[in-house]
Order: sequence, then structure tokens, then C-alpha cells
Amino acid sequence: MNPWIVILALAMAPAVSNGFARFAYALILPAMRTDLEWSYSMAGWINTANAIGYLLGAGLTFWLSGRVAASRLFTRGMLVTALALLASGLSDDIALLSLFRILAGIGGAAMFISGAALVAACWPDNPAHNAFGMALYIGGGGIGILASALLLPPMLSADGAARWPIAWLTLGGLSMLAWLATLRIVGALASPQRDKGQEQPAIPWRRMLPSMTGYFLYGVGYIVYLTFIIAWMRSNDGGVALEVASWSCLGLGVMASSFLWKGLLARHKGGMPLAIACLGSAVTAVIPLIFAGTGGILISAFGFGAVFFMGPAAVTAISKHNLPALLWSGSIALYTTGFAFGQTLGPIGAGVIADWFGSLDYALIAGSLVLTLAAAVSVLQRQFAQT
Repeated sequence: MNPWIVILALAMAPAVSNGFARFAYALILPAMRTDLEWSYSMAGWINTANAIGYLLGAGLTFWLSGRVAASRLFTRGMLVTALALLASGLSDDIALLSLFRILAGIGGAAMFISGAALVAACWPDNPAHNAFGMALYIGGGGIGILASALLLPPMLSADGAARWPIAWLTLGGLSMLAWLATLRIVGALASPQRDKGQEQPAIPWRRMLPSMTGYFLYGVGYIVYLTFIIAWMRSNDGGVALEVASWSCLGLGVMASSFLWKGLLARHKGGMPLAIACLGSAVTAVIPLIFAGTGGILISAFGFGAVFFMGPAAVTAISKHNLPALLWSGSIALYTTGFAFGQTLGPIGAGVIADWFGSLDYALIAGSLVLTLAAAVSVLQRQFAQT
């Protein structure tokens, strides 16, 4: 099968796991917070629940890597995520919503990690093609973000805050369509397998500590912006048109990043790409606070989209450049476990800060400071290729 068709099918993983299951919550959060009378801490907890699921899913995928085919983890993960999104529109009970967000995170981690490993296997001997394929894969998240931007704000504006369940049902229906569209293509893919009797080599995690630590901090910081930026705009008199425009710019930035980053990912075998992604996210996250108004918000959204999604691509590239194929899935899962743990801290921590100070400005600043620290740590990562 043409590998570029395979990449397009695999790109539905970030579209569903990130664009729909994680980031679209920022668009639904204001309506849910109004209708259910939540504090910022409660609203942040719902995305923390999703991050807890992502953490559990990353650990499960790490354990299953080498035991279960990556293609099977991909298809089953997408199905679980789609069903969890549909279920999120069927209850307003916070315990059940938390459960559904956890399940969406588990499924999302399984398909995102296995999808990245399958992309890395498409061109094992062509770094340029592999880097571009990985960038296209990650850029698939922009499709989910753009679709959410065009559908959800107008829907919630027309129907009112109490109609937020329709938003979840819409996302779940789109995810089911993505699962059906990719099931046959991805299900037919082969995963790297070790020879019978061959001992599974160990992942050199000690050599990966700088990038693992940086990626953990990245998880803490980046999710703050993507959880609360729409709520921040609402608190600063932003309208539906600005929400659509800014989230669309975010999605377009993610898709543009596929072309902006391909050369950097192919050339660097250490932590420089991850450091640039972290620092770029730190800067663009606070642009609306420095340059108030529509222009600042749109520049921030596009700029953040152009850099933040390259964090996962950067750690995947580190694994691809430095480890044998059998360890790619496990290495990506190990990175994602730390990243997911960071994501559990970001939303609830930022929500507490916002409630404490009575403003989301301080939450965005805190997230930016953590991202700056992540960049400083990540740049210390050096090549550790196994021989």
C-alpha cells in the first residue's frame, strides 16, 4: 500500500485523540461551566481526568508494546475513544463525566503512541521521508482542531450553554467515522517484530533523562493554554467569531508545522527540536497578555499551533534516530507516560491559580514559565544512538 495513504489514515489518531478528545474541551468548557456552575478548578479537573486516562493508556501501551500489534492498539484505541466521547454527551454527573474522560484518555494514548510507531516504520532507511511523514502525522491534529473550531462555537452559541451534550455527541460521531475509515487500512499494517528467541533490548532511559524531564514539564505547561484560552477570551469579552477564528488559526498552525519542522526533525538527533517547541510554546502562550486585542490572540493561536504539536514529533524523532525499531513503540510510550503525568498537573493546577487570584492571566503566565523551564532542560539532551 502507498505509504502516503497510510500516513493520512494514521493521521486520524492525533485528529481524534488530541483534536477531539482533549483540545476541543476548551471550546465546550465555557458552556459546561455556565450550565453546571463549575469553578475553574472543577473545569480544570475534567481535563486532568482525561490526562489521567492518557497516563494510564501510555503505561498500558508501554507494557503491551512487543506483545500486541501496534495496528491493533491503534484501531481499538480509536474505538474506545469514540465511544467515550459519545458517552460524555449522555450525562451531566461529574463522576461519570470524569470516567468517560479517563476512558477517552486511555484510548487516545494507545492510538497516538502506536500510530507514531507505525509512521516511524514506514521509511526506516530514509530520514527525510520519515521526518516529513512524522510531521504530517502530527499535523493531523490540526484537522481535528479545525473541525472543532468550525462546528462547536456556532453550535453552542445558537443552542445555548445547556446544549453542550450535543457538542460531545458530534465529536463522538466524527470519531466513529474516523474509526470506520481507518479500520481496514491500519488493520492490515505489520508491526516490527523481534525474532523468536531474541532477547528484548532494554530502553536506555538514563540517557534519555533530559528529554524525558523536559517532555514532562512540557506536558504540565502546554495544556494550560489549550484548556483555558477560550475561557480567557470569554472573560475578556471575546465573541463567537473570535473563538472560531482563533481555534481555526490554531488548527492551521498545526497543519503548517508539518512543513516548517520536517528539516529540523531530520537533522537533529538530540533535544534541540524539543527545546524549540517548548520555548516557542512559552512565548506564544502569553502574546495575548502582552498584545491585547484580536490581532494578538490570532497571532498567538497560529504561533502556538505551529510549535506545540512538534513536541510529540520531537521525542518520536529522538527515539527513531537513537534506538532500534523494536524499541520505538516502547520508547514513545515511556516519553508519553511522563508527558501524560505532567498533563494531569497542568489543568487542575492552573485552575487553582486562577481561582486563587481571580484571573486566568496568572494561569497562562504560570504555564509559560513551566514551558520555559522545559526548554532549558530539553536542550541538554544529547544523541545516545545504540550500536
